Amino acid sequence: MTSIALYIHVPFCETKCPYCDFNTYAGIEHLVPQYVDALAQELRLWGQALASNPLSDVASPRATIDEGSSQQPVATLFFGGGTPSYLSPEHIQRLMDTARASFHLLPDAEATLESNPGDVTRERLDAWRKAGVNRLSIGAQSLDDGLLHLLGRRHSAAEAMQAYRNARAAGFANINLDLMFGLPGQTLAQWQDTLERVLHLRPEHLSLYCLTLEEGTPLEAWVRGGKVPEPDPDLAADMYELAQEQAGAAGYRRYEISNWALPGYEAQHNLAYWRSQPYLGVGPGAHSYLEGQRFAVTRSPRAYVERVRECSRLAPSLWTPAVLKERGLLESAEAVGARQEMAETMMMGLRLAEGVPDEPFRQRFGLGLQEAYPRQVRELLDLRLLRWEDGRLKLAPRGWLLGNEVFHRFLG
Repeated sequence: MTSIALYIHVPFCETKCPYCDFNTYAGIEHLVPQYVDALAQELRLWGQALASNPLSDVASPRATIDEGSSQQPVATLFFGGGTPSYLSPEHIQRLMDTARASFHLLPDAEATLESNPGDVTRERLDAWRKAGVNRLSIGAQSLDDGLLHLLGRRHSAAEAMQAYRNARAAGFANINLDLMFGLPGQTLAQWQDTLERVLHLRPEHLSLYCLTLEEGTPLEAWVRGGKVPEPDPDLAADMYELAQEQAGAAGYRRYEISNWALPGYEAQHNLAYWRSQPYLGVGPGAHSYLEGQRFAVTRSPRAYVERVRECSRLAPSLWTPAVLKERGLLESAEAVGARQEMAETMMMGLRLAEGVPDEPFRQRFGLGLQEAYPRQVRELLDLRLLRWEDGRLKLAPRGWLLGNEVFHRFLG
């Protein structure tokens, strides 16, 4: 049986940040108990469905698992949101217990929980570790109080630093810090100060994201209306190069466009996405990719609770994307054709420093990279945006800043 990555979506936030367009909601805390009930039920039902219809082997860097269990093996588990740390420790414990009972969670499985710095107390940290969480992702976003205010964050820079120290004192040995750059009004000096302070802490992993002004968000409206300055893309590029320079000098390896890690601490859950391996997402708005099928859960938390209750009456054999879409639990479900799967493998794989290996691509699709994409590969090599190395197609040094120019070429 092929192992999968398991994503658990928590759509609740105490407040919603003005730059965020994720499927998250503030002010609906009264739904939490019934939401957790529905989420536990969805986990159980998917566990039963996949145990009765196991995934076939797929070409991927991760080996097929045979542990003598009829349960679907899970190699990584990720609580995302929203703000998973906003749930009570008892709810996290229940969901972890349900995942373990419903799937075969591998002994070395990476189990990540996203957290807001204000929620990272010693009591919660101890409870999360007891539940089985072994990797913590702290959404610091910035270590500048003025920029945190602009971003609508409900913590200060000092609280973000203290959250990290609390996590380390509680015994977490695998910590990620999320940071943003390219913000309206952000200076290179502010970004350098944040980087220096974060690198001094020495977390195992860094996720450094350039701000994207998402249409329909308050921040996008503020920029459009002149309330805050428009981000400078050239300055953002300078910030990105500074991050690579300083993180690299500190011993971190950029293994994906926006992610750096100390050796051995790459985010295994996200690698499953980037390597086009199978994953299951549960909870409102969560996406899945299994057996050539891509599907997404209905986005409304209220509708989600109702649909799970209705679909819980179905036999495990009927828990298929087509049936669940017909019953309204899924808002979309589609078969992914070979050409689309090839394009997505290129777009996701080229985000990684390891690139896309030619031979596994040939084994999976029956064509080598240059046979599948002769025009695109030739053009991008000529533009020095891609390069060949050890039988792999990778981003060239100038391609890291122009990744979108590369990825979109494979959609045609």
